[in-house]
Amino acid sequence: MPDWLEISLRTLLSLIVLFLLTKLLGKRQVSQLSFFEYITGITIGSLAAYISLDLEANWYLGIVSLAVWVLASLGIEFLQLKSKSARNWIDSKATVLIKDGKILEDNMKKERLTTDELLEQLRKRSVFKTADVEFAIMEPSGDINVLLKKEHQPLTPAHLGIKVGPEQEPQAVIMDGNIMDEPLATLGLSRQWLQTELEKTGVTVENVYLGQVDSYGQLYVDLYDDQLQVPEPQQKASLLAVLKKCEADLEMFALTTKDQQAKNMYGQCSKQLEKMIQDVKPSLIR
Repeated sequence: MPDWLEISLRTLLSLIVLFLLTKLLGKRQVSQLSFFEYITGITIGSLAAYISLDLEANWYLGIVSLAVWVLASLGIEFLQLKSKSARNWIDSKATVLIKDGKILEDNMKKERLTTDELLEQLRKRSVFKTADVEFAIMEPSGDINVLLKKEHQPLTPAHLGIKVGPEQEPQAVIMDGNIMDEPLATLGLSRQWLQTELEKTGVTVENVYLGQVDSYGQLYVDLYDDQLQVPEPQQKASLLAVLKKCEADLEMFALTTKDQQAKNMYGQCSKQLEKMIQDVKPSLIR
């Protein structure tokens, strides 16, 4: 067999074996690597190159070595799942770098991290002053996570005591100008509904690069032509405005009528409508 053909077949075999073994190791092997997983990844890559190019050695010995490394890695992962002490010894513990706005120099030296590197990692998280940091910790993976002090954290609806409705995953119903029937069926919608919504915005399905429907049944579209502006759906805002107008009208009727029975009826209806608005408002303001 010619050398070029043997190398091609070995490379293809290495690719298939490497893919299957990596699938066996799981997603963590390609996302966050521990020290041992880092070593395993390098070694497996070297073994795959050995299988592909070393024509003087038996190819199956490389496969055996790959299998041993993968089994050893799986054994280590199983041990880490069962033992906290094993996790601490293999992956090491997280290290606190900043506490109450103060940099812990001893921990910085322990991790061999310079001030410039720390500031760079903070800037990646939109933090430019260490005094604003309540807590910063270096994870075993090497990532630095930051908790800002209360007064420097972004304002959320929870801080204001505002309740908001739950949000579910939007469904892509149009991709590259083609209607996706499965997501539409998941939402309980039809092509006729989609065409009606597109007509409201004045666009055709062929001009839509991406169309998404949120959990409240509102369609958002991104067009191929970025110069065209498409208005966002206003159904929820319009409904909230109508409900508030009805409440205001009922309250005005209660204040202006001289009939005591009608005044009580309008007043009671206004309070009931106000309570209903408060109940549905979290879903209408998203």
